[in-house]
Amino acid sequence: MSGAGAWWRGKTTPAKVETYTRWSFHFFAVVEVAAIGLPVFALAGAGAAGLLAALVIGHALLCALTASRALDWTRGRRAQPVRLLWALGAATYVIAVVALVLRKHGSGPDMDAAGSSVFTGVLAFGTGTLALGVRHRKRVLSLVAGFACGAAAVSFALGYPGATALATGFAVFLGGSFVAGTSVFSVWLLNAVYELDEARETRARLAVAEERLRFGRDLHDVLGRNLAVIALKSELAVQLARRERPEAVEQMVEVQRIAQESQREVRDVVRGYREADLGAELAGAQGVLAAAGIDCEVTGSADGLPAEVQSALGWVVREATTNVLRHGDAGRCAVGLRIREGCVVLTVENDGVAVRPRNAGGGSGLAGLRERLAVVDGTLEAGPVGTDGFRVAASVPLSGRTADTSVSGVTS
Repeated sequence: MSGAGAWWRGKTTPAKVETYTRWSFHFFAVVEVAAIGLPVFALAGAGAAGLLAALVIGHALLCALTASRALDWTRGRRAQPVRLLWALGAATYVIAVVALVLRKHGSGPDMDAAGSSVFTGVLAFGTGTLALGVRHRKRVLSLVAGFACGAAAVSFALGYPGATALATGFAVFLGGSFVAGTSVFSVWLLNAVYELDEARETRARLAVAEERLRFGRDLHDVLGRNLAVIALKSELAVQLARRERPEAVEQMVEVQRIAQESQREVRDVVRGYREADLGAELAGAQGVLAAAGIDCEVTGSADGLPAEVQSALGWVVREATTNVLRHGDAGRCAVGLRIREGCVVLTVENDGVAVRPRNAGGGSGLAGLRERLAVVDGTLEAGPVGTDGFRVAASVPLSGRTADTSVSGVTS
């Protein structure tokens, strides 16, 4: 069971929904055999019961295969299984006709009930499975209506009274509508889950792209004007130098001053870009996780912490939140900030699939976080908790730094 649990927890939410959907349709095959195929042994004679049960079992297996291929088609993994759909449609009608013939000419304790149940059940399950292979509601409705009309027509052609034929067609329409509606809703739900997952990934990429654009705009605003002035003054200095004018030196001194000022402004921009405000990161993490449907509880306050400590821990919150969104299947996330034994401790713990932060360089992942925490003598620990949890814990000593005991308070 532990292996099966790990296999299930290792799946993403869309993959879990797809697995559930697939096995639901496979379970339909079991239901068809149990509800239609097995009872015929108590209702029909030995020969007719054996034939009907074999036909129902074969039809159930064909429905399961068709459902699997049709789901692959809806996810764009294979071409539409047209031949398999036609084969299932033909098999459904042949079995239904055989059931009607045996209902009228077979022998048994209650052959009428046996034939009717096989006829109606096979048509209902066949119609519902075929609905997986078409995309538009009008086509699904036409499919159900066609099977119902065909059932009524075949019943009438085999000599059943008109009222009985109409009742049979209506029963097939109700059963087929129910199974087909279930199939259409299941496919819609599966596609919606995949689209939501893709939208979440897109939102994460857009957030990164927006931050890059903001950084690019800041650099342009800082350097654009100064570089234009440097170009003009350099050109002026060249002209003055060619004329052996002493003002050329003054212009180059001014160019040097502007270049040094630009260098300082760029460092300020980069420093502001790299620094993270812990209070803003805590509030942002709570808002982003809540928007993603993850229950997030934040305890503790960043008030009173030194700026360099807030910056380092803010990056831990940002990175841990990103990994919960991208790589986890969490339903709950708890972020705690407290002072313990002269250290401020930040913990980010989530349930769901164990999330392993990216171990990439360049300011992201465990390596980047440890580098930032090392600047303030901090440490980082990350690992699984329990069977399906993951915890990231960062600790920074406060010795020699100003801290406020309000960190141990609670905000949510």
